[in-house]
Amino acid sequence: MKLVIADDHPLFRTAIVHAMGALTQGQPPVEASSLKSLEDAVRAHADIDLVLLDLHMPGACGFSSLVFLRGERPELPVIIISSNAHPRTIRRAEQFGAAGFVPKSAPVSQMLDAVRQVMAGGVWFPEHAAETSDADARLASQLAQLTPQQIRVLMCIADGLLNKQIAYELGLAENTVKVHVTAILRKLECYSRTQAAVLVRSLAPDAGPGDDAPIED
Repeated sequence: MKLVIADDHPLFRTAIVHAMGALTQGQPPVEASSLKSLEDAVRAHADIDLVLLDLHMPGACGFSSLVFLRGERPELPVIIISSNAHPRTIRRAEQFGAAGFVPKSAPVSQMLDAVRQVMAGGVWFPEHAAETSDADARLASQLAQLTPQQIRVLMCIADGLLNKQIAYELGLAENTVKVHVTAILRKLECYSRTQAAVLVRSLAPDAGPGDDAPIED
């Protein structure tokens, strides 16, 4: 099994590498510490079998890294490994296309069970009481229409970059960026870049469409 471990904490990645040793059978996992390095890893390794993904990495806004993976490699299963195990976060991970969710506080045996079940074609989520959200389902459907490049442009829009800056950042012609921005706004049914940026912020684990503040237990 070829595994990608995407987490910005080196010690946690090392712990996961050790824990997954029995399943990877000596195949060194590919490690990523940011959304950019995750993108590079996915492009460089066509034979990846599974991604273990943290929600908090440089360059990502919550579930945006999961949305990117679903667009770039829809056949690739993703298990979210997160310290945020709020029922709503688990439910949103499921709605945005994850195959599993394992809290970082879970024992190694539970993580291994989740990996085995997902690799066998199933899903693995802890019990959670949060109900599905029509707003999240609609947002997930809209984001699924974006190409991987449009997702990258959308992340730049959310960071407040102008078209010229996005072109430089992504190595694109400025006119190409304009075309992408127009398509993004149309697919997301947004009337402005600001509205699109607000949608991106709603991908934060504790936020949802229209939310202004994190959930409090």
